[in-house]
Amino acid sequence: MTIHAQATLPEGGKARRVYLLLRDDISSGRYAEGDFLPGENRLAETLNVSRITVRRALEALAADGWIEKKTGAGSLVLSPQGQGDKIAADFATLIPQLVAFDKKTTARLLSFSYAKPAKIVAEALGLGSDARVQTAVRVRLSNGEPFSYLTTHVPEDIARNYDEADLATQPLFRLLERSGVQVEGADQSVSATLAGPDVADALDVAVGSPLLWIDRLVRDSSGRGVEHLSALYRPDRFRLDMSMTRTGAGEARHWEPVIGAREG
Repeated sequence: MTIHAQATLPEGGKARRVYLLLRDDISSGRYAEGDFLPGENRLAETLNVSRITVRRALEALAADGWIEKKTGAGSLVLSPQGQGDKIAADFATLIPQLVAFDKKTTARLLSFSYAKPAKIVAEALGLGSDARVQTAVRVRLSNGEPFSYLTTHVPEDIARNYDEADLATQPLFRLLERSGVQVEGADQSVSATLAGPDVADALDVAVGSPLLWIDRLVRDSSGRGVEHLSALYRPDRFRLDMSMTRTGAGEARHWEPVIGAREG
């Protein structure tokens, strides 16, 4: 049995929440293939919902291929198609690995336009009130399956050096370099968000599904912002890894990331 391209959302907000919680527990490995989920009464008590709500969520999970209902035994966890194909990136070497992803994955361009940026983007790029940016939305796929939803903003004077056809077929980093930009560094943050309707449709997930969110500002050798990226990743198809080591002595001993621990 395989998961459907679109999730089968149960009726009711509480049932949808239970569906997403259990689906994430299965996807993250908390409940492995071959395990049985806790019984309906136990789940209802743990999640503070009614048994009917739990039953609706379990029926949706079964319809999507995450579990199989066994009469008299409970809900058996299956191995949905694609779970083993999760893309991994070492946090310490994330930028070069994302560049490498451009070479081994494909992208689908959803939109391409020029306009004044939102205030938060303009401030991040250091742009004036009358400045415009080129905004593009792309979905990146691995083996034909979507795993990231990328929204990029590039100052107009830089973006005019490439066109829509270029962006549809080439990585943005390569186009920036072709435009004479010497990328020097980047600042980024990692958080989480929920999938809205457009993103959910593009990534083949349910509305409200949790997503990994990476926000990144790329700077050139002069310190100018040359790209603002908002990247949303499916957590069942992408993960961030980080190696840590203990350093120091006595009470000052602490954890530090191992920079360059793994190459992409």
